[in-house]
Amino acid sequence: MGLSTHVLDTMHGTPASGMQVTLYTTHGDKATLVKTFTLNDDGRNPDGLLYDSASLRSGTYRLMFDVAGYFKSRGVALPQPSFLDKVSIDFGVAHTNEHYHVPLLVSPWSYSTYRGS
Repeated sequence: MGLSTHVLDTMHGTPASGMQVTLYTTHGDKATLVKTFTLNDDGRNPDGLLYDSASLRSGTYRLMFDVAGYFKSRGVALPQPSFLDKVSIDFGVAHTNEHYHVPLLVSPWSYSTYRGS
């Protein structure tokens, strides 16, 4: 139960170790910073869950992934401006008794996400 994320670099076929991610709560156009973290060697939050089941609340959230910064740090030559800079995923949590997993599959030119388990 709770909220988690996982990022896979589809260009290199590896977890996106070192990518910076920011979590916000959102209310309409207003976003409130919850935390910023750097993904570990497995492409996950080094502290585990972003919210545990006791802390997760119904509402809307945003995860922002620094895609261009990550690929630049891997030595990928990106055009300026890069096609993808930061990927923002806005999502809702309706049932706090369920686990919400937000994975991101990403390259410098594309991304995909879904609600995982």
